[in-house]
Amino acid sequence: MDKLEKVELMDKILREFDDLKNSQTSVLKKISKIEADNINLGVGLLEKKLPDMWQNVDANLELVTALEEEFQAYRDKFYDDNNIKALQDTAE
Repeated sequence: MDKLEKVELMDKILREFDDLKNSQTSVLKKISKIEADNINLGVGLLEKKLPDMWQNVDANLELVTALEEEFQAYRDKFYDDNNIKALQDTAE
């Protein structure tokens, strides 16, 4: 795999991280909606378990965000260290 292909794959991974963050955010919103709906129902099982679920998903979102930021820095360093801009200009 050449350097340009590596950068393209890294960019794809970054897009997947973004998609994963959006999915996790959507899950948090759904959990919050269920919690709000349960205010009217008052089901103890949901009152007990949903906060734990929300906390776990939120912790995972934080991990994904941190890993994405670290990987972005890794990708940017690779890009700069390997003078990818010049390679891209030559390829065009």
